[in-house]
Order: sequence, then C-alpha cells, then structure tokens
Amino acid sequence: MSNMTNRRVTLKARPTGVPQAEHFDLNAAPSPELAEGEILVSNSYLSVDPAMRGWLSDTKGYGTRIEVGDVMRAFAVGKVIRSRNSNYAPGDCVMGLFGWQELAAVRADEVLLRIREHNFPLSLHLGVLGINGIAAYFGLREICAPKAGETVLVSTAAGSVGSCVGQIAKILGCNVIGIAGGPEKRQQCIDEFGYDAAIDYKNESDLDTAIRQLCPNGIDVYFDNTSGAISDAVLPNLAIGARVAVCGTASIASWNPWPVGPRCERHLLIKRAMMRGFIALDYADRYDEAVSQLGQWVSEGKLHYREEILDGLEQAPTAIARLYSGKNQGKLLIRLPAAKG
Repeated sequence: MSNMTNRRVTLKARPTGVPQAEHFDLNAAPSPELAEGEILVSNSYLSVDPAMRGWLSDTKGYGTRIEVGDVMRAFAVGKVIRSRNSNYAPGDCVMGLFGWQELAAVRADEVLLRIREHNFPLSLHLGVLGINGIAAYFGLREICAPKAGETVLVSTAAGSVGSCVGQIAKILGCNVIGIAGGPEKRQQCIDEFGYDAAIDYKNESDLDTAIRQLCPNGIDVYFDNTSGAISDAVLPNLAIGARVAVCGTASIASWNPWPVGPRCERHLLIKRAMMRGFIALDYADRYDEAVSQLGQWVSEGKLHYREEILDGLEQAPTAIARLYSGKNQGKLLIRLPAAKG
C-alpha cells in the first residue's frame, strides 16, 4: 500500500466568489498511512455541492474553513481497501466527507453512512440516497411536517435536493409548486418529478404575481434552497401558520459585505409562520431511517432522480462553477477510476 499514489485536488488560492479552476491544484501524494482504528477508502464517486462554496469562504459558516493547501472537502462514496478497524473489512462500502481525492484515510466516526443496500448504483448514495435525499427527507418531514392537501413550494425545484422535496411532498398528498431556472428545468419539474405546476423565474417578469396565481390560498410550506430575490417574492405569499425550511442560500453571490434586502420579520409575524435553518448533518444519527424509506420509494418508482457524471479527477476544479452556472442536468458527480474497476 505504501507504493500507491493518491491523486487529489487541493485549494491553491481562496476565491472571493464562485470558485473557479484557478483556485485549485491537481497533484499527487503518497498513499495515506493508516493509524490504529482507521480505514483506507478508495473513492468511486465524488460529490459537487453548493455548500462547498461556503466552506471556502472567509465568512464564518457551519463548517471549518478549508485552508490553502488542504484537500478540497467533499462528500464521497467508495470501498474500504484496507482496515485497521475491527468494524470494517475490505469491500465494505461507505460514504462520508472523504474529500476530492482517490484515497482517504478515515476514522470510524467520519463514516456518515455504511451502505447496506447494494441493489442501487453506488453513485445514488451521494444523491437521492445520500446527503441530498437525506436533507430533503428531514427538512420537509421534520421541520415542515406537511399535511395532505397543503400547498408546498420548492425553490431550485429541479435540483438534487429540490426534486426530492417535491416528490416526497407529492407522496404525502400535497399540492406542489416548483420554481426553477429556464424552460427546460421548469418542464422537467412537471414531466419527471411530478410537480403540479412550476415557474421559470428566469423568464418571469413578475414572480410575486406568478406565485400568487398558482397559490391563491397562500403557501403552507416553503422549502428554500436559494434565499435572495426568489425568497423575497415567496414570503409575502405565506399562508397563516406556514413553515419555512432554509436549506441553502445559493443565490447570494457573497456574504462579505453582508447583503441588505427586504425584511422577513413582518411576514413571519402576521402569518404566525415559522422559519428554521438546518443542515443534513443535524440528523446524522438517523441516516439509516431516511435511506431505508428513500430506497423503498425509488424501488417502487415513486422517487425519480437524474445524475450528471463527469469522468476523472481532472474535471473537479471546474465543477463548482458549473454547478452555480445552472448548466448541470441532475446531481453533479465526478467518477473516479475505482468506480470502473
């Protein structure tokens, strides 16, 4: 194992906005040495997520800031190829924050999900059966607790999280409205993900009016993946007793200086609404519960997904910028050689 080389992507310079290729360096290092209790994971797929931009920012977020020279933090899924931990054996499949690299030395407490169901492609455990599906499952069901017949509105509705939210809300018997960017993604919400209606915010001159027309009795649940102008248009249309789950703030270009916009407090007060932020890691001790239910829905054909897979670690430096451009068509992943072996 000591003769193996670990190809990886490290932070070269700190970005001030959306990370670009020049902010990363693709290099090689010796295979990590294992300490007692660790496992060596050969990554098969790497995830590309909006949260990665926040992890690179100077502005304080919910994760430790990635420093120049560090391996880019990322969710990854792969197989154990060496173990110094009695609970894991070579061949076990695991998911966690293993980074943009081919090999990762991992402590047992860094494994977020031990993959027990092998009837699905491994890549799904970074999307609909991974952190995205888990965020959708708990954010909708635990924070918003929608009831059958209620109106649920989802921003970034065709995205890897939003598409799961919309479909779960339909399974629960809700009226589901999506907001997405571009006519293709708007149609995808309806044709692939079963939304009752969808709005293309990029080609809508009056978003507030469009929302009001589709939600004449107000919005009972708003699953917010964007913040910004979209949320500014949604919040005045909340129904009495509405619940808002804040999962992401993808539309905000920078938090330094702090952006100033319309205030939400009055809407929350007069509608007696609740707004709560969360991250999927808040529910780490219940991941198996979510994955079991999500997997059942996938097997039953009730939960659909779409993936866009880039081949090779060389694709990683440009991947975050691609995600924020909106060009991706589905959950954005990077496939490594181990996935083909």
